[in-house]
Amino acid sequence: MSAVEPNAATEPARPDRPVEHPDTVAHAAATPDQAMPYRELGLKDEEYDSIKTILGRRPTAAELAMYSVMWSEHCSYKSSKLHLRQFGEKTTPEMREHLLVGMGENAGVVDIGDGWAVTYKVESHNHPSFVEPYQGAATGVGGIVRDIISMGARPVAVMDQLRFGAVDHPDTARVVHGVVAGVGGYGNCLGLPNIGGETEFDSSYQENPLVNALCVGVLRHEDIHLANASGAGNKVVLFGARTGGDGIGGASILASESFEDGMPAKRPSVQVGDPFMEKVLIECCLDLFAADLVLGIQDLGAAGISCATSELASNGDGGMHVDLENVLLRDPTLTAGEILMSESQERMMAVVAPDKLDDFMAVIDKWDVEASVIGEVNGSGRLTIDHFGERIVDVDPRTVAHEGPTYDRPHARPAWQDALNADTSDDLPRPETVAELAEQVRAVVTSPNQASAAWVTDQYDRFVRGATALAQPDDAGVIRVDEATGRGVAIATDANGRFTKLDPATGAAQALAESYRNVCTVGARPLAVTDCLNFGSPEDPDAMWQLVEAITGLADACRELGVPVTGGNVSLYNSHGKVKGLPDSSINPTPVVGVLGVMDDVRRANPSGWQEEGLAIIALGETHDELDGSAWTRVVHDHLGGLPPHVDLEAEAALGRVLVALSEVDLPDGSRLVRAAHDLSTGGLAQSLVDACLRFGVGAAIDLAAVPGDVDDFTALLSESGARALVAVPEGTLPAVAAAAEAEGVAWGRLGTTGGDMLAVTGTDLLADGGSGRPLVLDLDELRSGVEATLPALFD
Repeated sequence: MSAVEPNAATEPARPDRPVEHPDTVAHAAATPDQAMPYRELGLKDEEYDSIKTILGRRPTAAELAMYSVMWSEHCSYKSSKLHLRQFGEKTTPEMREHLLVGMGENAGVVDIGDGWAVTYKVESHNHPSFVEPYQGAATGVGGIVRDIISMGARPVAVMDQLRFGAVDHPDTARVVHGVVAGVGGYGNCLGLPNIGGETEFDSSYQENPLVNALCVGVLRHEDIHLANASGAGNKVVLFGARTGGDGIGGASILASESFEDGMPAKRPSVQVGDPFMEKVLIECCLDLFAADLVLGIQDLGAAGISCATSELASNGDGGMHVDLENVLLRDPTLTAGEILMSESQERMMAVVAPDKLDDFMAVIDKWDVEASVIGEVNGSGRLTIDHFGERIVDVDPRTVAHEGPTYDRPHARPAWQDALNADTSDDLPRPETVAELAEQVRAVVTSPNQASAAWVTDQYDRFVRGATALAQPDDAGVIRVDEATGRGVAIATDANGRFTKLDPATGAAQALAESYRNVCTVGARPLAVTDCLNFGSPEDPDAMWQLVEAITGLADACRELGVPVTGGNVSLYNSHGKVKGLPDSSINPTPVVGVLGVMDDVRRANPSGWQEEGLAIIALGETHDELDGSAWTRVVHDHLGGLPPHVDLEAEAALGRVLVALSEVDLPDGSRLVRAAHDLSTGGLAQSLVDACLRFGVGAAIDLAAVPGDVDDFTALLSESGARALVAVPEGTLPAVAAAAEAEGVAWGRLGTTGGDMLAVTGTDLLADGGSGRPLVLDLDELRSGVEATLPALFD
């Protein structure tokens, strides 16, 4: 089949009869009072009035479709962009040192040295994943991969951040099985390793699961491509899969509505993915880039052709004309509006010089990909679209893509926030005996949110392509970029919705701090940030306050740590309550933060557990009595209240410098100083010790008397203070560790030694060695069977 025969498999290029009676621009001008279904498409009265003012007439049906999707919350960021500007305003020149492409493009690009660059981004596909979990999750992965392709990069790895409803809810299993299968199925078929992420269960996500997908790609500096359509006479080519009826309105509407009364009739169909087509598309695009056959390129995701044409034209220096009948269709009955709104997957749009069109099509044919020339760049400054010779769109593309409404939504501290913060963990009963402490530690580490996620992650391929140096359950995923030198990157993604509900600004900063700490723990130097902000309805002042506070807290924390936000995503309307203004009207606000760091040699990456006996275990960072919002309060007392742990970003940066410095030290015999490292976060020291012991099946003897900070045994084990980590080093190297820590003002203490098949913990009160106390001893085999059985028991 010729690559340029429109609809050759299903219909002639220009059938004698039009498939519809289009609402033309001329007809719209002649019928100003004709009622249009703008409310059904999610537009407010004042937004529709604004469109009429922009056009000087009512919109055609096709124009209305374009504006409705491009002005949706998902595409226009109309409720958040006023506040998202902080990320740019608070980025200093020093923070831009390694930034090659920043916010506003399909993905940010960071210089990692030696002429190499990395592009990465995280996005949401939340609401579609509730409606149809498998396809919602699968196409979420596909969409973020195409963002990376469009920058000119080869995708090399994916990650995911998943949030589900309560484990005992009858609908949770449906969503879990579908989402996990969708993430694994699409990514595995693409041949991309899944190197990290998180899985959490909480009733707040019951009707609003979060499926946030991240992709990272690599490229040389000179290979960066941007999305714009410039140069009159250049051709606009749509290639990849055919356009179908799946996903009409898709994420752009689903991500802008909550599932309340009347919503089922509004729910569009979820996109259907084909990972094998996407794999071919990756290789095809890389060939096109290598041959310098593309002037500009844009993936088709949310809002489909509406988005791709308007954004390419808006980013260019002229205009664009499109003949919509040249779009290759799977379903010839689609109307013009449906073709424009369809979010069918595995499609790309390219701007190609006329003298390179034949060579472009030769590459397309080589990969057996279909393509058609659907339009041309011109100097009109307008985006015009004809359907079978009838003009159905005539707009200024900037008004569609970049000049949509901007709202300064009302926001105020919730009326219930003070009571939530006053309900601290101080009055919750704490263990009074070793037996109670042992029982509670076991309960925490074997709970669904703390136990092994292997039931999920084993469904993903972590090592395909052979460039994975570390993957889950280690603290960060690490991928080799340059085979010759071993240069590579580490990526960690973190979020804590419980902390963010207690204090949104602190919770967002905590997410950054934990992700930053994880990257440093494996030995990488943090460079840049991507984020996915998952919040409730922006029309609820409570949820809007949470969003504004979180953006401000994250922007301030990025500036203090010196890492710029390169791009990301906002997912709003994650609300399940019929009544606004209640503590449970929205999800726990969940700002997912991904930090990218660079490593000169990924072979030096630190695993999260120790493999050798006789290593000294060192605690870095000070522990305080900070249990509000902790895993202990959740698991043992089903409690959420108080204030999250204090965020000390100076301490985080100092800890990071110590971890990176120690990770780069070699001993006189050529071996590495650091043999293992693990951050302390959710579940505290107890969780980190269990993780580190179970990673390779080597136990430890621990004395809590050496924990930096004035705390009792219980608090030492389960507090969730930040800026802390464990390192395991050979005996005799403590002076080097002490020197590095003390140079940065980081408190440290030797906790014990690795070895055996038990985790044995002594302390200063309950766990005192002698007197009325006795050690806490946990058998590794029993622990392993407990933590590995939790999720299979719930969902197998």
